[in-house]
Amino acid sequence: MFGKRSVRPEIAYDPETQYPVFLSSICTGEKAAGFRNRTDRKFTEVMVIRSEKDEALFKKMYGLGEVKTEY
Repeated sequence: MFGKRSVRPEIAYDPETQYPVFLSSICTGEKAAGFRNRTDRKFTEVMVIRSEKDEALFKKMYGLGEVKTEY
C-alpha cells in the first residue's frame, strides 16, 4: 500500500479556461506540471516532475495527450 500514488486528480481541470503545461526552469532544470489559466496566465501547480514516469502519471490522471513545456 505504501509508495503507491493515487491516480485520482485532486485539482480540478477546466479545459475551457485552462491548458495543461509543464513548467521547466532554465537554470536548475526543475519541472512542475499543472494548468495555466488562459486569461490571466496564472499557473496552478499539480505536482513536481522528477522523471518521465511522473510526466506519464500527470497525463494519465487528467486523460491528456501531448503537454507542452514552457520555460
